[in-house]
Amino acid sequence: MAAATTNISIRMDSDLKARADAFFGELGMNLSTAFNVFVRQSLREGRIPFDISLREEPNEETIAAMLEAERIEKDPNVKGYDDLDELFADLKA
Repeated sequence: MAAATTNISIRMDSDLKARADAFFGELGMNLSTAFNVFVRQSLREGRIPFDISLREEPNEETIAAMLEAERIEKDPNVKGYDDLDELFADLKA
């Protein structure tokens, strides 16, 4: 016997809904199915299944780039530039 279903109503920005419809459509589901996946996963984990924070954490690629920039900054063998014309002249050479 199939489980009984009920309707719910969610208010959402129309642009956000259109983008979500397109995204989930590419995954082969509609917004209702995606919402059900979210709710089921939340119940399974006993929490919202992703981190929510006020500040954006950099991803691994950004962290790697930041660490590389720090390494380059400290490396005395890496030439630095105080003038864009000098940089562009070196790039053309």
